[in-house]
Order: sequence, then structure tokens, then C-alpha cells
Amino acid sequence: MNNIVLTGMPGAGKSTIGVLLAKVLGYKFIDADILIQNSQGMLLREIIAKYGDDGFLKIENDVNKGITDQHAVIATGGSAVYCTEAMEKYMAEAAKISPDHPVYLDRFLEGAVEVDLDALCDGEQVFVGGVLEHIEMAGIHSGDSACCTPPFALSEAVQAQLRAIARRLALRLGVVGLINIQFAIKDQVIYIIEANPRASRTVPFASKATGVPLAKVAARIMAGEKLADLGMPPDDRRLEHFSVKEAVMPFGRFPGADTVLGPEMKSTGEVMGIAGNFPAAFAKTQLAISYALPEGGTVFVSVCDRDKRAIVPIARDIARLGFRIVATGGTARTLRAAGVECEQVRKIHEGEGNVRDMIAAGDISLMINTPFGHATRADGYELRLEAVKHGVTHVTNLAGAQAMVAGMEMARANGLAVVALQDLPQWG
Repeated sequence: MNNIVLTGMPGAGKSTIGVLLAKVLGYKFIDADILIQNSQGMLLREIIAKYGDDGFLKIENDVNKGITDQHAVIATGGSAVYCTEAMEKYMAEAAKISPDHPVYLDRFLEGAVEVDLDALCDGEQVFVGGVLEHIEMAGIHSGDSACCTPPFALSEAVQAQLRAIARRLALRLGVVGLINIQFAIKDQVIYIIEANPRASRTVPFASKATGVPLAKVAARIMAGEKLADLGMPPDDRRLEHFSVKEAVMPFGRFPGADTVLGPEMKSTGEVMGIAGNFPAAFAKTQLAISYALPEGGTVFVSVCDRDKRAIVPIARDIARLGFRIVATGGTARTLRAAGVECEQVRKIHEGEGNVRDMIAAGDISLMINTPFGHATRADGYELRLEAVKHGVTHVTNLAGAQAMVAGMEMARANGLAVVALQDLPQWG
């Protein structure tokens, strides 16, 4: 055995475990973050501020591939190894450590749409109980992601494909009862993430949204009844309302916890919003989790490099609603270049009068901050903590920001009428 390499999400415990592991084995412990800081003579946040995300990744790659120590426990920075050369180096180390066992790699689909599908199968027929389109992009735990049924952006053709795949899969697996399938869709290509022949956490929501008691029907199927004899409605029928499920997060009760969502589930509950359109249904869920829908004031925007192009139309909508926009340097330049009026505000490490001071003073009504890997270790992390501390509504991904702004506009234009579950079509 030569080196042991630890990867994981920020805060997962790489450094804590690494120090203990190195002590037990008599190995050296190496923190890649410290090596990066030493190589530049700057803190991580200062490196990111100076060189941007892409520049930081290049520096990190150079540092990681340059580690030549033997018999060391190495804690990599961020949540993953982002660069090819560093990955090749660590893969070679893994092969030395365990030559007789395969190395499992996850390939992340950047910008993919995730979909949950709940279905019933009796061994002969399949009934699709709900197709739930996630609002956040793939990569966030399904328990933390908001979702909507019927889908608000998926084409009818894609939905038909998902139903067809579900039918083939459920029958081939010989499912009798419920099955949950998670999909990722990118560039019109459908990927199956996983299929679980059981009830999922989305079944109660899908049942309320569609009026079909999926768990009850599943029990009857498992007792020997057939779908053909139960008089089920068409599973591709058009619903006259949209239902949104949103996760309830415990961040206010855990000071210091980062609000950025990822593959680890953080939610402690969920709420449901129902309306005649998706933005209004989403807006209701935000009110239900005590997220204010600001009607005016100042919106702070700071996004990572990969999101700068996509933030422009969202910022235009924010400006059209009459909000003042303030942004950090890079984001401000992007918005101004696109013709969106905004003011530049100082980052936390740039001295007094910075955005943290504005949040503490109650001058910010909405914050949009998207991290990218290492950004969680920079100003963004401290900003999100301040937002939680002072009760500022904030979102950490562009899909959520887009839905939030659309919901704010809908609430302002038409109000949010009450829709009772009892008034929705019910089956059985």
C-alpha cells in the first residue's frame, strides 16, 4: 500500500478522518487545500477571487498531480477531482492499493434534468402514477429537490418515452406493486439513474396530486387483484392543475451548516403547493416553508463563472419587477455588458461596506448565490450563513432562482388563490 486518497463533499470529514487514519497507519497526512494555499501565498477565497473558478481548477490540478509523497493519506479539496491529469494520478494510486478490485467511478451529467416516476405493475399491465420533473438540475438528492407534476417543461414526446421505458422495465423486472424510477435527461437523451421496486417518498405526493391512492392500489395488486379489474383512469390524462413538492430544510437550527444542496440529503420534511400554473404552485411552497416572496427592495446576485451567461435573463426579469440589483465584480460586469442595470458591491474580504454588512443591516431582500465546487470555501459560504442568520430568502441554483422569480411575478400579478385537495378529482 502506498497512498490513500480521500474524496468527498465539503464538510464530509476528509481532514478529520484523514488525520486519524494517518496516525493509526503511521502515514503522513496531506491536505491538498493547504498545499494550494502555500503554492500561491493566498487563502483559497483570494485565489478564486483573483483567478476565477477555471484558474483555480488549473492551480488545483497542478498541485494534485505534483504530489509525489509516498505512504501518505491525501485529502483532496472540494467535492471531486475535476481535472484529467489529477484523476489519472489518483486512479493509478488506487490501482496500486487494490489491484484485484475494480475502481468505481461516477460520471456527472452537467446540466441534466432529473425526473422521478412512480408506477404500479401487476405483472401484466403497468399504470404510471406520476411523472415528477425536478426543478433543480441533476446532482441534488431527490429528497432535497423540489419537483412538479405534471412536468412543466418536458415535452409530451419525452413524457411518452418515460412511460414506455417504465412499462418495459417494470414488466421485465416482474414487479408486483409499486416501482420508482429516477431518470436524468440531457440533450434529449434519457438515462436511467436507478429503479427501485418499492414505494418511494414521492408516492404520497403523487397520490394527492393525481387523486389516485397509489399505496392502496399497490396493496390490492399485491393481494392478487389486477389493474384491468380496478377501473383505473388513463395514466396519460391531462391534469388541470400543477402540484409542486418542496423540501423543508433545517438550516436555521444548525448554525454553520452550508445551505448548498448536493448528493447528501439534508431535508427534514416537505410541503405541497397546488395552483393552475407552475409558478403559482411553486410560490405557495416557498410561503409554506417560511420563505418570503419579496415585493421590492434589493436583490444581491453573485454566480460562478459557468452560470454567468444564464443569470442574465433572470436578472432582466428581476429588474423588470422593479428591484434594485447589486452584484459582485465578475457578475456585475456580465450583467452590465448585457444591458442589465446593477451596482457593484464589495465581497466580504474586500473591506467594510461589503455585502455581508448589507445583509446584516437588512438591505438585502433576496440573494442568488451559486457555488461551483471550491466556491463553498470562499465568500459564498459566509454569505449563505449570513442569509440564514438574518432570515434573507436565498437560492443557490439557477433553476430555483428562475422558479422563485416567476413565482414572485405570479403572486404579484394574480395573487395566490386557495386550492383544496378535496376539490381536486379523486379516484377510488
